[in-house]
Amino acid sequence: MDDELLELQRQFEFAQQAKSNIRLSERNVVELVQKLQELHIIDFDLLHTVSGKEYITPEQLRNEMVAEIKKQGRVSLIDLADATGVDLYHVEKQAQHVIKDHLDMMLVQGEIMSESYWDSIAEEINERLQECSQIALTELAAQLNVGLELVASMLEPRLGTMVKGRLEGGQLYTPAYVARVGAMVRGAARAITVPTNLSLLWSLLQQLLQAMDGTSSVVVEGAFFQSLFNGLVKESEILGALRAGIHWTPAVFAIAQKESVDSFFSQNSFISYDVLQKLGIPQPIQFLQSRYPEGIPLDTMFVHPSMIEMLDAATEDALERGSWSDALSVLPSSFTPQDASKMLNFCPSVQSALKSNKAHIFGDFYVLSFSFMKGICEHLVKEMETLGVSGSSGIKMLSDSQAAKEAKVGQDFTRSSESNETATDGGAIKHVDRGSKKKKGKATGNAAAIVSDSAADIPEQTSTKSKRSQRRGKDTSSSQMSDSKTGSRKESLKTKEDSLRSPSDEWIMQKIMTLVPDFEEQCVDDPETILRPLANHLRPTIMASWMEKKKALFTENAERMKSLLDNLQKKLDESFLNMQLYEKALELFEDDQSTSVVLHRHLVRTVAAPMVDMLLRKLDEHNKLKSGLEVEEASNSDLLTLSPGERAAISKSLPGALGKKALGVVEALEGKRVETFMDAFREVAEESGLSLKKLDKKLERTLLHSYRKELTSQISVETDPISLLAKVVSLLYVQVYHKALQAPGRAISVAISQLKDKLDESSFKILTDYQSATVTLLALLAAATGDEEDCTSDRILSKRELLESQMPTLKSLV
Repeated sequence: MDDELLELQRQFEFAQQAKSNIRLSERNVVELVQKLQELHIIDFDLLHTVSGKEYITPEQLRNEMVAEIKKQGRVSLIDLADATGVDLYHVEKQAQHVIKDHLDMMLVQGEIMSESYWDSIAEEINERLQECSQIALTELAAQLNVGLELVASMLEPRLGTMVKGRLEGGQLYTPAYVARVGAMVRGAARAITVPTNLSLLWSLLQQLLQAMDGTSSVVVEGAFFQSLFNGLVKESEILGALRAGIHWTPAVFAIAQKESVDSFFSQNSFISYDVLQKLGIPQPIQFLQSRYPEGIPLDTMFVHPSMIEMLDAATEDALERGSWSDALSVLPSSFTPQDASKMLNFCPSVQSALKSNKAHIFGDFYVLSFSFMKGICEHLVKEMETLGVSGSSGIKMLSDSQAAKEAKVGQDFTRSSESNETATDGGAIKHVDRGSKKKKGKATGNAAAIVSDSAADIPEQTSTKSKRSQRRGKDTSSSQMSDSKTGSRKESLKTKEDSLRSPSDEWIMQKIMTLVPDFEEQCVDDPETILRPLANHLRPTIMASWMEKKKALFTENAERMKSLLDNLQKKLDESFLNMQLYEKALELFEDDQSTSVVLHRHLVRTVAAPMVDMLLRKLDEHNKLKSGLEVEEASNSDLLTLSPGERAAISKSLPGALGKKALGVVEALEGKRVETFMDAFREVAEESGLSLKKLDKKLERTLLHSYRKELTSQISVETDPISLLAKVVSLLYVQVYHKALQAPGRAISVAISQLKDKLDESSFKILTDYQSATVTLLALLAAATGDEEDCTSDRILSKRELLESQMPTLKSLV
């Protein structure tokens, strides 16, 4: 066997050394390789080199690439293509396989890097870091020509091993430097004794480092300081509270805060929120409630329940003596009226007295007993009887509805005063008025009072049955009576006038100050605090004595007054809505000042004037009825037009502010702007208690539809060629602009010109030709005088016939 093998080896060696006479060219070799691949004898991939003279398998290419990468550590794909002599395409393709098979390699931006490369880089970085104490990752990334995130991801697993340092905020620091800066942060934080913004502290530490190290100092970011600070807080090396990451409150300050608050509150039983804010406590109410659960928060103070007990005892004593109490005089001077008002809410005696109608609160902090107010009321009634109310200078006129309401309330007060021990009317404190704190006086007494003003909600006993009617009655009341009647008539009116008089607020206030001198001291600067609310509160009882006579005097006119106001309201609703509808059309002519003035005047004189005449007549009639005068009903009074003098005379006869505002609307009729009239009309309507409907979209569409329907009907039956033009133009404005235009004859031409862009050329020409013919006819009619009358009549007849022939064409436009 061995001999046979030796023989075969000799033959093989001979065959190898023998020189063949036949040589294959490169082309034949290529064809031979292709044939072998076709026959699947070569069943693996072959890659051409760049020179085209060599074949290489993918496995061999990957091996050569791996060898080159391990040799250099970091190689670009372009360099690998040059080293292996293979096209870049194949190198890129095989690079993916290399990365997948070798987990210690990575492909980044066309370069393959190995872990050994990063290990060597980490050693170099560590050497450099130990020399300069700090290195920025941005600087390393720029030097290595790689991304910042890649550098950070490669360094993080090597920190503490190959790289002796700490990575913070994009910077590498040595442990020694970290310890140094940490010691500075610890010392600075422990030195803080007040709430501090840490950003300011970090900037000071940066300046300190620069001063210590000079130009070679390391730039330290605030995030690095913050990280060290958070670590110290977590390890309890510094004590305190951190809010929002940068607001630091040291524990020593919090302790001092609590001690200061505890000391003040324990000594005074109250503390102001301002005090806590000055101590740096941002939410004083929450802080105090958590520390003193039994305490009571007010508007500006936090009080202990003992303060409530003290105020309750003082107030209860005043109520039992039938006197009054000023809560602010009992409380320390730092308390506000709002604080005193809230404290009264917590006083049991005050709550009990309010529920049983034995007391009333005025001006937030004045508590008056029922008997005290009753004594004042009785004294004032007696004094009025003594002086004679009708001749007193302190008496003023009062309206029908107001007098009725006050007398009704006064009667209820009287009934309540007889049974106040058992009266119950809810437990809430009723605040009549708010005032500022004034000079405090001692509680004085020995008087009585009227009951709670909860009875003020009782409906007035007049003929009106709605709030609107009540308001009308109040605002359209009379203040004086006409003295132009006969002597017997004057005497009767005088009696009725006296019955309508009532004491003024000033008279009542003056008498109260006479009875209770302490009130004058309390209200030397602001009588609104107690005097005026008390006077308003006592008025209903004072008025009760006059109400019976007054009710008999006006009963017969009550139903008629109600009917008058209801009818007036209905007519005003319709007229004022139409006025608003016509007003909207004026907006189209705001750019043409002269035409706008004409249209405004026309609308005021044709639509507004009748509406004002109607309103003035009805208000005058209502005023006379309320004064007890007999007024004859005029069947056609609404159709009569008042002169400017008559309007002014009626306006002046109306009472008080209503008369002034009525004069204003009369003056607005002579003006040039509809807006001025509308504002004046709204004011007089509001003053008289009448409501004016506002034109909304729904109402506008309804009115426009009715207006359009009416115009269409009028045009269809119109036979006058001159009147037809204005109606057609108005209907066109409704169709084109959705506006209801009211235009006089001299504004028709401008109104037609506004339609030019809205109508087709033929329709517009029909309209303008008809308008020109109408103007010519009107000119002829105006010139038809004297000797030329016959000739002019023929021309007028001819022009009228021409217009009548064009009327069907004009009507067809709409």
